[in-house]
Amino acid sequence: MRKPLISVIIPMYNASETIVRVLNSVKNQTLKCDYEILVINDGSKDNSKEIVEKYISENSGSNIILIDQLNGGVSTARNAGLRASKGELIAFLDSDDEWFPDKLEKQKQILNNNPEIDLLGCAFDGLYFNKLSDGELLEIKVDQLIFKNYFQPSTVILKRKVFEYVGYFDENQKYAEEGNYFFRVSKDFKCFFLNQELIVFGDGKSGFGESGLSANLKE
Repeated sequence: MRKPLISVIIPMYNASETIVRVLNSVKNQTLKCDYEILVINDGSKDNSKEIVEKYISENSGSNIILIDQLNGGVSTARNAGLRASKGELIAFLDSDDEWFPDKLEKQKQILNNNPEIDLLGCAFDGLYFNKLSDGELLEIKVDQLIFKNYFQPSTVILKRKVFEYVGYFDENQKYAEEGNYFFRVSKDFKCFFLNQELIVFGDGKSGFGESGLSANLKE
């Protein structure tokens, strides 16, 4: 079997109302390449799993892999996806966010033109720099991530060598687990932020601090 170019990792918990549009946002990407879409059902109590199974049956050519596990939290779900992934590039997508159709095409072009970049995130509702040009690239170093998390998971694409070196998300950390991960990445790899919005947050929530675990900003 041909090695997938991009592995898309989608942790899912009780996402019955959003998961179809999330999957559609991957299906509708303008970047035509080999994909594997890893949906990790983290012990959902609604019918999310059945919805994904139906979606797979109706989209047999989309190479969607459903991984079912007991509820362990978003880090265990992302780690299950990383463990199963085979792609040269890895992209994360939360089950209530969606990508603009050209999200991966624009990021892949930047990676092609800038081979030194190991991890690339982008702007989103809640983190866009008006003082920078739209589409401008900004290198993010480890000391900057101490004070601000520039990388929302659904914006990030990274090279496989990054994961193979850094390893997995910390499953014991309940809050800001993605910040911890990208902090570790930035110590040894080149990380860049693209000042262009390429994702939509589900339900109109802002980037950080409004809902979910990130609502507890103190923690």
